[in-house]
Amino acid sequence: MYAIVTPDQFLRLARKFFKQHPDLRPRFARLLDDLQHDPFQTKLKLHALSGRLAGCYAVSLTYSYRLTLTLMVTEQEIILLDIGSHDEVYR
Repeated sequence: MYAIVTPDQFLRLARKFFKQHPDLRPRFARLLDDLQHDPFQTKLKLHALSGRLAGCYAVSLTYSYRLTLTLMVTEQEIILLDIGSHDEVYR
């Protein structure tokens, strides 16, 4: 089982995001649960990022919204970095 790490910066972003999209909270909770158990499930659509975000990964919350994260497989740790629309997350 993987540990989910939520830095203060992510918590601020998430608070702002969920003020605008409170309907996505249950979906986010399910996503975190799935990530904790196995981040490589195909339904999560985990994919590596390139360019400025090389070394990070992203999963889809919905078609329009993404969650970026750093996945440390050796330490069984997932660090949440950003949440937002496709354009916001990949800026």
